[in-house]
Amino acid sequence: MRFSLRSAAVTSCTLLVCLALPQAANTSRPQADSFAKKLVIIRQHAEVSPARPRRTTVTEGEVNSWFIYQAQPLLPVGVKDPKVVAIGAGKLSGVVTVDLEDIGKTRSSGGSLDLWRLLGGKLPISLSGVLRTKDGRGQFALEAADIAGVPVPRVLLQEIVSHYTRTDTDPDGVRLDEPFALPANIKQIDVGQGQALVVQ
Repeated sequence: MRFSLRSAAVTSCTLLVCLALPQAANTSRPQADSFAKKLVIIRQHAEVSPARPRRTTVTEGEVNSWFIYQAQPLLPVGVKDPKVVAIGAGKLSGVVTVDLEDIGKTRSSGGSLDLWRLLGGKLPISLSGVLRTKDGRGQFALEAADIAGVPVPRVLLQEIVSHYTRTDTDPDGVRLDEPFALPANIKQIDVGQGQALVVQ
C-alpha cells in the first residue's frame, strides 16, 4: 500500500479525530521533527520485507508536536488543533476542533428543527475509545464523545467523521467502529501509556 505524509495525516485524523484530552503532553519543534523522521522510517520499512518484525516507538508528545508544527497543511480543511492522549492498553482519548458550520451547509434540510441549523461555528469534539489492531487491520471501538462538553449521539458523530474523511476513492468516508486496513505494511499498533509501538 502506498504511504505518504498525507496518508499518515488522514490515518492519524481517522484515529485521532476520534481521540483526546486537552492536557496532552508537552510539545516542541524537536519532537515534531522526531515524529516526521519516524514517519519516513515507517514509509521506508513498508518498501521492504524484513526477516523480523520492525518496531518503531512513537510518543504522545511527538504526535501532538507534529500536529502543531507540521500537520496542519495535511489535515482536511475545517479540522484544527488535534491532540491525543495514549492512556494505555489500547485506550486513546483525543480532542479536535472542527468547523460544524461547514458541515451544516452541506447537510442542513432547511427546516426550523434541523439540528444542523442549530450547530455552528468551530467547536471542540472530544472522543475516547479503544484501538485494536492485528494482522494489518485495525478497529476503533468508540466509548464516549461530546461536542463542547455536551454528549452527542453516534449518528451525529458519524456525519462529522464521514464529512472530514471523504476522498475521491472513498466518497462515504470512514465509518465508525468498522475495521480498516493499516497503511505502510503496518501489522499492528500497540498503544501503551504515553506512547505507541508500530510493528511492521
